[in-house]
Amino acid sequence: MKQKDGGDPQMTMAEQIIRARKKAGLTQRELAKQLNVTNKAVSRWETGGGMPDIIQLVPLCRVLDLSLQELLDGVEEGLGKQFISSLLIQQMDEDKNINTETLNDHVFIRPQIHRQMPTSTYIFGHNLEHTRACIYGGLSAQVLRNRKFAGKPSGSDGCAAEWIPIGAEHTLYVLDSDNGPQTSVAYTHHKEIGKEMMGTGKMNRRNECQALDVQLLKENHICGIRQEKLDLRACEYKLRIIAKTSELVEIRVALMENGIEDTNGSTYSFTLHPGDWQKENFSMHIPKAGMYSLSITFSKRARVTFGVLSMLPFDHFHGMRRDVIECMKEIGVSMLRWPGGNFAGEYRWQDGLLDADERAPLEAYMENETQPYTNGYDYNEVGIDEFIALCREIGAEPFLTINLANASPEENAAWVEYCNGADDTRYGQLRAQRGHKDAYQVRYWSLGNEMGYGHMEGPMTPGQYVMLARRQMRAMLDVSPDLQLFSSGPYPSEEWGTKSAKELAENVKYASLHHYTYVPLDYSSDEAAKNTCQAIMDAPKGAYRLIKEMRTCLGNNIHISFDEWNCWYAWYRPSSAAEGLYAAGMLQLFLNESNAMDMPVCCYFQPISEGAIEIKGNNCRLTATGQVFSMLKAHCGGSLCPSLKNNSVTATIKDNILTISMIHTGQEEPRVFKIQIRGDLFDAKLLSTDSLLPHSRFEEKILSVSEIDGIFEVVLPPCSVACVKFRV
Repeated sequence: MKQKDGGDPQMTMAEQIIRARKKAGLTQRELAKQLNVTNKAVSRWETGGGMPDIIQLVPLCRVLDLSLQELLDGVEEGLGKQFISSLLIQQMDEDKNINTETLNDHVFIRPQIHRQMPTSTYIFGHNLEHTRACIYGGLSAQVLRNRKFAGKPSGSDGCAAEWIPIGAEHTLYVLDSDNGPQTSVAYTHHKEIGKEMMGTGKMNRRNECQALDVQLLKENHICGIRQEKLDLRACEYKLRIIAKTSELVEIRVALMENGIEDTNGSTYSFTLHPGDWQKENFSMHIPKAGMYSLSITFSKRARVTFGVLSMLPFDHFHGMRRDVIECMKEIGVSMLRWPGGNFAGEYRWQDGLLDADERAPLEAYMENETQPYTNGYDYNEVGIDEFIALCREIGAEPFLTINLANASPEENAAWVEYCNGADDTRYGQLRAQRGHKDAYQVRYWSLGNEMGYGHMEGPMTPGQYVMLARRQMRAMLDVSPDLQLFSSGPYPSEEWGTKSAKELAENVKYASLHHYTYVPLDYSSDEAAKNTCQAIMDAPKGAYRLIKEMRTCLGNNIHISFDEWNCWYAWYRPSSAAEGLYAAGMLQLFLNESNAMDMPVCCYFQPISEGAIEIKGNNCRLTATGQVFSMLKAHCGGSLCPSLKNNSVTATIKDNILTISMIHTGQEEPRVFKIQIRGDLFDAKLLSTDSLLPHSRFEEKILSVSEIDGIFEVVLPPCSVACVKFRV
């Protein structure tokens, strides 16, 4: 290619771009438009805060009437420059598309001119839509399933789901509801919380609160309820039975292993007196871990109504599992969104001020689809105080979603005041009285969830949403003017961008984007399995196009919050290493593009039993996706380094530590990455796998790195993720 006049080999790349742009009579905005990039990107190039991506170099040279050699003269000398320059020039001369995959095997890092703005820590955010099913699939430490007797009877005997009747041939079982015809009402009825509550203080929703009536019809027979397959640790458990009776009756509780009571089990008996609800608290020690059953029985002709049962290990954290919490720390949850997702439209924050035993189970939106472990119910074990305690324990920023359509502005303003108000305000005082004098300082609030899709509060136009959102935000901002607010909608949508996000932009600076990768799962043959896994691993490419479309429909003054992402129906199937590689690609996409796309918030949906943390009984572990989060969290809060890259490579620097991660999604051959960097290598790890099929995980290994003349060579086997660290 003939070199054109106007270049100066002594100038930096930034200076070359400025000079050529002005000579062409272009503003930064005009240049950005021609290159299909943001104004901020051009500004960073011209201030030395970053370099154009490799795929932008050729178009940039053509627009500015520069040769590629002139542009690269401003890049530090070295093998990386020589390789890139010669190859690009050759391909321009041949008028071919740039082979970015080949180019990216040669990574040229300049940490001394890294972008000044660090990447957002909230790229490593997560959702906590539901707490999931007791210890069998969720965060709650509760051992007993359906401890509040939600839903329909499991059979014709009338006994509650998850419970087995004892002595059913002489016993009548009746599920008794607040709204039903029976004379008794549930213990977890819709209680008031004194005069401090808004409105009625009632739990007003479509699901019922129930108790279980057990009536023995013949004297001197044994009746009651039993629950089996309780996966118990060798430790002390705290139990509570809340019940009432019409007659004085002796209640017997027994824990048995393998049906044997007198060897490894425990027993406890107490007298239940006639009258109102009675709480019986006691402990049982389990000497050996294993599978147990629990029985609660009596033998006197009487009517016993069970309201709530509870069984927690002695070391629980506000009713939550400590081992799951440690896994959440391991994956680096930097932000936690709750009650994110589809039950936000049924949730009322005041419910969480009740004792956990007094909260009605939440009937999950779409029933079993979002709560397959619990017959469509969330047991409502986590309230606002427990949620904040969890966030503080794992070091996550709290991110709350209000009930936009079904809660009044006054209710949501009260929630803001409870979280952020001083202890002399109405609800700040209530918080202080509950043992939390210091304000929670919750800054991030979403104005509803997935509004306008039609599946939540029904069909909604952008204008209708704006009307609702303004009423809520005004009340909330009156209480706490510094809130960071998020709008919802079926994005990306030009109509919603114009008529909703931009209409609210003065006060609502973020717009939520949700996307679930859907890949038909076909493992019926080797070829089908290979194609399925490859489609999963390649899905971040589609996410990038979606983000660009979102950026276009929002314009330049609204942040993107990609606050739900995952594979579709992840909660219905075992995870795999293919999904781990998908997560790695998504995280590197966010790291590489969050500043350029003005996308500071990204939240995975959701860590617990939906991809990152696998829970089976008393055991929990990181899945392949969780392993990826754990490895790549080293990038969190680092500044992105200029590199010639695509989303196979990410380089960040923080506290003089350069972290480079690489992904190889090819299934056949290894891939060689060559890194030109001045620094001392001190850590190199590899996640690799021999299988991408469901149930697969990564094996963590020490990564072999060779060096010749300052060029570090890294060989990645097929389907792997690597992370190397340098002191620079």
